[in-house]
Amino acid sequence: MNILLITDLYPVKEDEKTTPKTLSNFVREWENSGHKVDVIKPNFILNSFIRKKPFYKTGLYGKILNLNYWLPFCFNVKQKYNFSLDYDLAIAHMPSGILFADKLNIPFVAGIHNSDLTVLSNPFYKFYFGKRLKKALDNSKAIACRSYVIKEKLLKLCPQYAHKTFVAPSGINKSIINDNIYENEIDKHNLKIVTCANIIKRKHIDKLIRACRRTPNVELTVIGDGKLRKKLEKIDRNVKFTGHLKPTDVYKIMRQNDIFILPSVNETFGMVYLEAMASGCITVCTKNDGIDGIIKDGENGFLVEPNVEDIYKLISEIKNSDTNKLMRLKKNSINTIKNLTSDVAAQNYINQILRFCND
Repeated sequence: MNILLITDLYPVKEDEKTTPKTLSNFVREWENSGHKVDVIKPNFILNSFIRKKPFYKTGLYGKILNLNYWLPFCFNVKQKYNFSLDYDLAIAHMPSGILFADKLNIPFVAGIHNSDLTVLSNPFYKFYFGKRLKKALDNSKAIACRSYVIKEKLLKLCPQYAHKTFVAPSGINKSIINDNIYENEIDKHNLKIVTCANIIKRKHIDKLIRACRRTPNVELTVIGDGKLRKKLEKIDRNVKFTGHLKPTDVYKIMRQNDIFILPSVNETFGMVYLEAMASGCITVCTKNDGIDGIIKDGENGFLVEPNVEDIYKLISEIKNSDTNKLMRLKKNSINTIKNLTSDVAAQNYINQILRFCND
């Protein structure tokens, strides 16, 4: 297929640190499967500055067409930007991408993130953008939600889309999967816990630190950096902060730990959870957020409410669990992740699109 991907959630350059590579990973796998993919990145200039993202002039960067604009598509995009529309399908992610695709008069699939839910539900956006986004979703061939939680939330807001909605989770590079999970048995008398994130408020790393401080014989490592780091370092001087690390070093540290806990909220997906599972960690995510639905509580990981008391209770429960039970859980986690590699996830995405578009 000739595919046009439209999204502002795409790195123009490989070394960008502020733009996730989840959608570019899909593109890589689709191209490896023989599809032709071009990318349009509609960039709302004001939003770019507010979020402190890299700014690029309007133009072509390899196969990525970066289009800057001040007003939200108050123009005919086909006339303003003269590009070919010789595509079988457009796949549009994020509100700006979906609104852009709706102007092109070619079949498109809408990819839903937390940002789209905000536009549909927040009164600040809902009055103007919400109506336009719903119109675009009406016109879409199918709707791809980035997680099971996102799908559930979308259908609560817009149950009329149930007939054309599916889940399109990301996948990880199969090379990081650790099959040797029995090399390091869990030492419950010296439990090693790790987390990894940008150190910002909604990640709730402060709550994790306070929960670990209450639990004896627990060693916590925090991977990542951010404006709250100095404040969090004062909570417990025994916590090890590594700062920002390259991925290979992150995976190495994960393999040296027993449990990964990130009680984050408002996650669209959360690739770091998959990376922790692949590294052999017992992985804990927030209930009704992130990869809840992939992680099944007590089966291949744990779900927790993002507060100190519940995190503390869960850590204590793990410490008191039978070791064989915990090792079975780790094995189930690895088996889950083997079905969530990047090539499998990308093919599943295409298969779902074809199923809906061919109906």
